[in-house]
Amino acid sequence: MTSSDPVGKVYLVGAGPGDPGLLTVKAKTLIECADVVVYDALVSEPILALIAPQAQRIHAGKRRGRHSLLQEQTTELLINLAQRHAVVVRLKGGDPFVFGRGGEEMEDLLAAGVPVEVVPGVTSGIAAPAYAGIPLTHRQYSSSVTFVTGHEMVDKYRPEVNWEAIAQGSETIVIYMGVRNLPNIVESLLKAGREPETPIALIRWGTRPDQEELLGSLGSIVEQVETTGFEAPAVAVVGAVVNLQPILSRGCPQPLPQ
Repeated sequence: MTSSDPVGKVYLVGAGPGDPGLLTVKAKTLIECADVVVYDALVSEPILALIAPQAQRIHAGKRRGRHSLLQEQTTELLINLAQRHAVVVRLKGGDPFVFGRGGEEMEDLLAAGVPVEVVPGVTSGIAAPAYAGIPLTHRQYSSSVTFVTGHEMVDKYRPEVNWEAIAQGSETIVIYMGVRNLPNIVESLLKAGREPETPIALIRWGTRPDQEELLGSLGSIVEQVETTGFEAPAVAVVGAVVNLQPILSRGCPQPLPQ
């Protein structure tokens, strides 16, 4: 073995949306025994508290206007850490393979000869609506659901997202990272044939004690966001299933204290 050969393994671990009760057993075990944890901005404090005191912590979060590390730098960091540590945990909010760039990081790590394993997590697009009392499918309302990113690229609207196909092809639409681009998204959905009365829910900090919801319609939600000052990070749910929220929210799970 040469000095550049990895001595350890990188685990791409999904931390879930925030409630530590939603961590998988495998994720919790790896967080507790890791030699070093490289974590994102959306990982909640109670989950970070599980990291062993002697473990090295490295923040590699990416938030709008506050990028700690470029993606290429993060991957290079993981490669270097695997050459010095047995258990390297790359801790990501939600699920690593659902808008978490886990596929990109795994591809680069494997190309560099670094052993890597993915540990799925509960994605916010499923958990946040559930904690708000919104089922993504329901036999009377929706038999299809589409997950899509609403995130801008280089401060511009992303034309590569085919909103027309999404609007016409799915009864429920879950939009990640779409609050800042909401006017463009709503306009695209309306142009594609969705009615202005179509229900929409925005869920901020889903599954956490400070979870917030904003309910409205495609015709009203942009003005509601401006009036209330509703901010990211949040997921949006579009479709008739949102109408169940007033009924089902009474039976929603309660996030653990943080």
